[in-house]
Order: sequence, then C-alpha cells, then structure tokens
Amino acid sequence: MKLRRLGTWLAAVLLALGLLAAAAIWALNLRGEAPVDGSGTAGADAAQIARGAYLARLGNCVSCHTRAGGAPYAGGRAIATPFGAVYASNLTPDVQTGLGGWSPDAFWRALHHGRSADGRLLYPAFPYPAYTHITHADADALFSYLQSLAPVHQATPAPTLRFPYNTQAALAVWRALYFRPAPERPAPQTPLQRGAYIAQALGHCAACHSPRDALGGPLRGEALSGAIVPGEYWWAPSLHSPAQAGVADWSEQDIATLLTSGRSAQAGVSGPMAEVVFHSLQYLTADDALALARWLRALPQHAPAAGPSAPAAAAQVLERGAKLYADYCAECHQDEGQGKRGAFPALAGNRAVTMAEPLNLIQITLHGGYLPATAGNPRPHGMPPFRQSMTDADIAAVLSYIRQAWGNQAGRVDAIAVHRVRERSTY
Repeated sequence: MKLRRLGTWLAAVLLALGLLAAAAIWALNLRGEAPVDGSGTAGADAAQIARGAYLARLGNCVSCHTRAGGAPYAGGRAIATPFGAVYASNLTPDVQTGLGGWSPDAFWRALHHGRSADGRLLYPAFPYPAYTHITHADADALFSYLQSLAPVHQATPAPTLRFPYNTQAALAVWRALYFRPAPERPAPQTPLQRGAYIAQALGHCAACHSPRDALGGPLRGEALSGAIVPGEYWWAPSLHSPAQAGVADWSEQDIATLLTSGRSAQAGVSGPMAEVVFHSLQYLTADDALALARWLRALPQHAPAAGPSAPAAAAQVLERGAKLYADYCAECHQDEGQGKRGAFPALAGNRAVTMAEPLNLIQITLHGGYLPATAGNPRPHGMPPFRQSMTDADIAAVLSYIRQAWGNQAGRVDAIAVHRVRERSTY
C-alpha cells in the first residue's frame, strides 16, 4: 500500500514538473511578442523600396530563397542541416504561396521572433537569431521591397527533417535553450556601430563562422571562432585568429576591397564566401564597406584553441607531392610558390594554406577555385578542378608538400580526408 502511494506521489510530482517545464518553454517562446496586427500594407514609396532592395542584398536573401533555375525570391532551395533539409520559403507577394497575405507586423515578427504569420515557430535555418537585431524601420523597408516583386505561385516543399526535429515541440525546446529576441534598438550612429549592425544582423556572419553543439545551438563564448559551414562542408575561418581570417593588421581600405571585389593584395575568397561576395557584399556602399571593415578590424585577435597537431608527411610522400606540384601547379603558382601578382595567389606564407584545418584546400583542389566576378574584379582568374586527374593519394601528397614547402609549417593531409570531401561533395 505504501509503495502504491509512493508511486502515485512520484507520478504526481513528475506530472507537475512536466507541466511546469511545458509552461516555462511556452513562456520563453512568447517573451517580448506583442499581438500582431494583420492589417496594413507595405509602403509603396520608391525610396523605401530602393532601401529595401539594398537591405535584401546586404542580407543575401536571394541566395537561399532562389532554387537553381527558379525565379528570384520564389524559394524552394533546399537548406541542408545535420538533421535533414529545410526548404527556403517563397518571399514574393503571391497570396497563396508567398507573402501576399502578410502584414508588415507579421513580417517583423518573423524576423524578430522567428514566428510565421500563422503562428508556427520557424526553423533557425532561417537566421532569425541574427535578424532579431534588425531595426523595425529596416524590416518595414525590406518588406516593402519584397511586396514590390512580381508574385510567383510556387509552394514551398515540406522539410525533410528527422523525428523529433520535425516537430514544433522540439523546436520550442531549442528556442528556449538558445534563442533570445533582441530588444529594439535605435539605428546605428557611428561607423563602428554600423559595421557591427551589418555583420551581426543583416549579414548574419555568425551563422557560418560560429561553431555549434550537437543540437545546432551556438557554443557560448565561441562566436566567430571558425566552423564548418552547415550543409556546405567548407571551413568558415575564425575572424578572431590572425592565423585564419583575422584582419586586425590590415588597413580598412584593404579589407573593404576584399569584401566588395573578392580579392585584395593579401587574399581572395572562394567557396561559399565567393557566393556571398557575388550576391551581396559587392553591392555595399563605400561607407558601409568601410564600416564593416572597421568592425572586422576591431575584433579581438587570439589564437584558436590548441588541438593535436597533425604530423609531418613522410619523405616519400613529400617527394611525390613535389613532382605533382611541378607537373600540375608550378606553371601558375611558380616554382617557389610565389604566385603571380594579380593573377594567381602565392602559396608560400599563405595562411589559407597553413591553417590547421585543410578542408578548404581539399575542396579547391578537387573542385576548382574561383573568385567571384565583381565590378572590382570583372574577369577573375580561376583554378581548374583536379578531381578527375588526381587520385585521393595524389591530392593528399601535393597538399602535404605545399603545406611544408618554402617555409610553410603545417601538418600533412591524409588521403582519407580527401576521400571524405570527395564523397560528401554535391558538385
């Protein structure tokens, strides 16, 4: 009898704790939200629409919200996550499949609180943890621009996430753990504040450059410290590390040049960052480019956490790599890895070559390296892919040689690492 009473009491306690937890999660998911006014339409002022178009470019909205060969902003592109795919929504003003039935308040709530017009919680593949910092005025301008587009009737495919990640309950728990809507802030007043606003809100740099835990939540204290780009299998280098992508010792103009043209005297961009420059950053105004450069330059610099260092390659591997370099690479990058200024980058002393993580080098060697075509660099040079002409062992050997030649000091690249990239490639 006592055991039965104890069991009943424990069940009641567990039920009460479960109800309290559910109530807490519900409250955390509603904090800061005001009732949405479903009335009203976006302003049709030409200046407001033009401002919104610029903001859409700063946010690189078109990249995610346009499927291959599809109408711009009509959605349908699959956004890969560790838990399955989420499909970007239709942002055109189609009433049935897009934003045609939305109000400015509903759009603001989606950006600021991560909740759809119908009340559903949105998946953070839509980077509302960054967009929550967008000002209300900018949200209204962005909505005005999207409402000015030609409507496209195109339904968004349902996500293909695994259970339980495909449930609103799991999403509510994730948000309770990781998401805090930002308080409304005034528009930035100084160039440094403007640069921070572009990077942290519209540019959502942390979405790629910050590591995440097993649930996809940002690791505390690790923002912008480097991570594998979700779904892309490229390394987004640390913006805090002078050994990766830190630019504290660059001039603001050199940083701005890299951001808007895709290349500078010190570096060039490729992979996912080339797409960002092509669709977004090349359209920065001169003032905004310098503001973003100032913010990047002001980031505190520190070395990444020390991990086990990769050993040097064996002598026979380096010998093989040297021969492959002479056959495939030296014509452009030169015998001593010095490159050709304005055409082919130097490999000697290049921090993109000597980063502890060789993932990007493997990607470029397998699939080619291409700078974006921009107004500042309209005819960029590129590197052909070697995935057909070199084996995994060949690529591992030549990259190991490059990482240990001409004074470079970096660990070897293993053939199994090349194989993993080749197998995971979506090219």
